[in-house]
Amino acid sequence: MARVGLTTERLVLAGAELADEVGFEQVTVSALARQFDVKVASLYSHVKNSQDLKTRIALLGLAELADLVSDAVAGRSGKDALAALGNAYRDYAREHPGRYAATQLRLDAEAAAASAGRRHSQMTRAILRGYDLSEPDQTHAVRLLGSVFHGYISLEMGGGFSHSAPDTQETWERTLDALDALLRNWPAS
Repeated sequence: MARVGLTTERLVLAGAELADEVGFEQVTVSALARQFDVKVASLYSHVKNSQDLKTRIALLGLAELADLVSDAVAGRSGKDALAALGNAYRDYAREHPGRYAATQLRLDAEAAAASAGRRHSQMTRAILRGYDLSEPDQTHAVRLLGSVFHGYISLEMGGGFSHSAPDTQETWERTLDALDALLRNWPAS
């Protein structure tokens, strides 16, 4: 029987908060059981195992981030929309580092299809329509933006830019300028 007050949603949210505190890789069913002061077995009526818990945290992070991005890019186009997209990702990663890490979890096909990952792709493609890219260049550009945003955010959060000037905010803004220029002048196939 499930412990009163424990729900799958409550456990996933607690797992997401734990990920933000100690890192996504440190989140396990055992760690969550200690947090709730219950036996590990009592959580198995809500989650199958630590991988299931991590998948659920990833789905939560993807949904939260999609909502933030949607709000950020609404009514914007061109460089304004591009900057709003990148800033939403960067701000979310700073506020929720564990959840952001969870969004990078490789999901199985079923979980991926049910995730907000598709919304992320659709929003990025909507922004790219302002740059007049057709396929397959649009797909190349989606991958480029994802790589640059995630790479920059990961390096910045890991302290990779903290040892030299200029300030990382200045570099971030220059990166967005460079991406905008590249997208406006996309090389012909």
